[in-house]
Amino acid sequence: MPAFAPALPDQDAMSALTALRVLSIIPPMTQLNTPYPSTAYLTGFLRAQGVAAMQEDLALALVLELFSTQGLPAIHVRAEAMPARMRSPQLQHFLACYPQYLATVDRVIAFLQGRDTTLAHRIASRGFLPEGARFAALDNYVDPDDPYGGDPLAWAFGALGTYDRARHLATLYLNDLADVLREAVDPRFEFVRYAESLAMAQPTFEPLAQALTAVPSLVDETLARLVEASVTRHRPDVLLLSVPFPGSVYAAFRIAQTVRQHWPKIRIMLGGGFVNTELRELREPRVFDYFDFITLDDGERPLLALLEHLDGRRAAGRLVRTYVREEGQVRYCNWPEPDVPFAEVGTPTWDGLPIDRYLSLLDMLNPMHRLWSDGRWNKLTVAHGCYWKKCSFCDVSLDYISRYETASAELLVDRIEAIIAETGQTGFHFVDEAAPPKMLRALAEELLRRRVTISWWGNVRFEKSFTTELCRLLAESGCIAISGGLEVASDRLLKLMKKGVSVDQVARVTHAFTEAGILVHAYLMYGFPTQTVQDTVDALEYVRQLFENGCIQSGFFHRFVCTVHSPVGQDPAAYGVQLRPLPDITFAKNDVGFIDPTGTDHEAMGRALNKALYNYMHGIGLDLDVRQWFDVRVPKPRVARQFIVRALQGQ
Repeated sequence: MPAFAPALPDQDAMSALTALRVLSIIPPMTQLNTPYPSTAYLTGFLRAQGVAAMQEDLALALVLELFSTQGLPAIHVRAEAMPARMRSPQLQHFLACYPQYLATVDRVIAFLQGRDTTLAHRIASRGFLPEGARFAALDNYVDPDDPYGGDPLAWAFGALGTYDRARHLATLYLNDLADVLREAVDPRFEFVRYAESLAMAQPTFEPLAQALTAVPSLVDETLARLVEASVTRHRPDVLLLSVPFPGSVYAAFRIAQTVRQHWPKIRIMLGGGFVNTELRELREPRVFDYFDFITLDDGERPLLALLEHLDGRRAAGRLVRTYVREEGQVRYCNWPEPDVPFAEVGTPTWDGLPIDRYLSLLDMLNPMHRLWSDGRWNKLTVAHGCYWKKCSFCDVSLDYISRYETASAELLVDRIEAIIAETGQTGFHFVDEAAPPKMLRALAEELLRRRVTISWWGNVRFEKSFTTELCRLLAESGCIAISGGLEVASDRLLKLMKKGVSVDQVARVTHAFTEAGILVHAYLMYGFPTQTVQDTVDALEYVRQLFENGCIQSGFFHRFVCTVHSPVGQDPAAYGVQLRPLPDITFAKNDVGFIDPTGTDHEAMGRALNKALYNYMHGIGLDLDVRQWFDVRVPKPRVARQFIVRALQGQ
């Protein structure tokens, strides 16, 4: 008999598992407009196995507690305690306008939650909210020759967009308060990441260990109270903490620290995207002062094995992809059992999460860019992994990319209908690495056949399979936006990174999406190995033309980072670079520095690229020579001014 367990536990095993209560927590910080989906997936899966599974989002709870009439006074006390000479203008403004902040904070939060929409008129009047430093950005939008008489938001919202205008102002207000908290309480605080530098690519545990033994900040104290209330309410036997990003690691350790102190018998498990990428070579035993188990990759199979272990029916050596501490040393247990197939992981559930309390923020006025923070989207996966898995900058050796599996369109729509019935909301964000065109076609046809009405968006590769006909079909099924990687916008570098697309192909595909009424966001990259200043200037010219011709409406430039799990990190010579030696690593291992013989000053390039892109997304500067965005001397673009026009004519 093979030494493999069945895909799912048998009936006797399931009845034993039901005796354990499992609580999954989203630690600060992730998103404020919608719950991060990991706990929803695991909770739905566990309930399908008969396990008493609960979930809570402490990232949202922490923000709602701090920015309220109950939380603001504590921030005010700490702000007042700072010496006057050390107070920034924003902090001085907060202290001077504190009564107004206290009177408005609950109402603004309720408005951003959609529970007090009529407040939009007062907020939009610009006389209701105290306006701090963040509001100065509105001056950048003023056009003295516009027909609205210099109203900074009129070009974006016109005379009728009162609700969106108010949400943008309310978001600036909330950002002002976050700046105050960062200055007066905890300099590590941000809305989408918290103490990120303590975990990201940290070779040793020491910085995090020191932070965890330091005197707790107001943020830490507030989080501890929320943890105590949550555990008291749910009484779990097992606590699951999923950390998708470095910016949620510190808070996860603080949560575990609190539980250890008050409920030492609760077994605590750590997993998630950060663990899967950065802790694959973990050797630091002190981590297990906080956690009993740390698992890699998809959590369903390791979790089932762990629950059997805690029930006394499985030895520790038969755990699956799980780190434990034995006799003071870290041990990795990986009993060979198959993963739960993607088609059998079940339907995620948002039961237990306060879906009516998430904040719809409007950080950027661009209609495509705002989707990431605006609206509560049901997050769902069309397929597991990536069907392409060749890009040289990507962690293609890891399971979340390399193991590609699909489910039937019928099953996906079954899941969609179940989620709509539970949440009452029809917006979906498909969070695939790159949703496969064949599956999207089948999904669209099934949605239309069953007359299921949803609005959806997701990530794709801009490949030629996305024809004009397919784009129209996707739009008819409810597709409102698409994001995808153009990356370096250079055919030479796209070929080197094995992206499998060309600039002219991207132009035609994105134009087809736009013509179908679908918004398009382009992921862009700079600093790739052997990328020269000329390459960067040419890339910006391509991007300018794509915006100018309506192919893309939004984009984001990020600096290339070499990781140990990517083809560049594993074979740097093939990309013309040399890796810098890594120190002895006992904790997080992911990013690795490299020496590029071109010697390009990518930091200077990045400043220009991001400045240009910000303006392009607001329809500004599209007629300017791209060299004007750079604060250093750069060569003239080699790209023909009509390159994208000619590419589109070649359709």
